[in-house]
Amino acid sequence: MPTAWLSLGANIGDPAEQLSEAIRRLDKHANIRVTAQSRVIRTKAWGKTDQPDFANMAAAVETDLLPIDLLHACLDIERDMGRVRHEVWGPRLIDIDLIAYDRVEMDTTKLILPHRFAHERDFVLDPLREISPETADWIIQRQD
Repeated sequence: MPTAWLSLGANIGDPAEQLSEAIRRLDKHANIRVTAQSRVIRTKAWGKTDQPDFANMAAAVETDLLPIDLLHACLDIERDMGRVRHEVWGPRLIDIDLIAYDRVEMDTTKLILPHRFAHERDFVLDPLREISPETADWIIQRQD
């Protein structure tokens, strides 16, 4: 079964609980099994910096969903948890980004893999290195 790597973040409400809840919901999905998760790290906001610090983590999942279907499952979980998209890089109850899916490389209007900005963001790479250093290295190498 394919493996995918997700980056999760939250900075309003109870971020640690929201990350835990997102992991529970991912693992409860009929086509997704969480196989690893990093510790939660605290980071300063990126992009739009006048907001609370973030709690960030990474998770590895096994799934039989295609990449775009996994993305939609993540977006459904965000929506079901109450996420409303007001502004780019703004505060959020939960954010679940698909960072990589096996070694698939794709560039469509809906999904780019590996994630186009992952190599620039320590809040993505540091937790990812904890659970899959080879995936973090692969993402960085794709950008060279």
